Amino acid sequence: MSTTRQPPPGDLGPESDRPGPPPVASEARVRTLVLAGASGVVPLARDFTRQALHDWGWLPAATADRRAAAEDVLLVVSELVTNACLHAGGPEGLRVVCGAKVLRLEVSDLGTGQPAPRSPHRAGRPGGHGMFIVQRLCADWGVTRAPGTAGKTVWAEVSAPA
Repeated sequence: MSTTRQPPPGDLGPESDRPGPPPVASEARVRTLVLAGASGVVPLARDFTRQALHDWGWLPAATADRRAAAEDVLLVVSELVTNACLHAGGPEGLRVVCGAKVLRLEVSDLGTGQPAPRSPHRAGRPGGHGMFIVQRLCADWGVTRAPGTAGKTVWAEVSAPA
């Protein structure tokens, strides 16, 4: 498990009518993957993100903390893309932004729903753990919607390893 801060219980993440502030300074590195109409989107998104982590020096990991941070990122990508598949008709795209202190993952879809951790969380039951996992592993997460357009972007930020 990573060492990112834990949000307060019941925190659903912020929602706004515009994308949040840029997650990092101008040295940000950005990768974008179109997922609309693709098959096998979860492994595709994980492989795409894994390659970005390699390119940006997160992998191969030199320490256990760095390895855990990279595994957290890949798990969060899987959960966000899976949620878009199950609850929003499939993802439209994945955007990965790497900065000095945070890695931001954004999954866009055309769904109207509001993702939220299932409450109460029942660890022993199958399914329903996706947003709970995102909430636990990420420094922050939320939903943005562009006015006048369909869909949303669910974003999550994982702290960069020390």
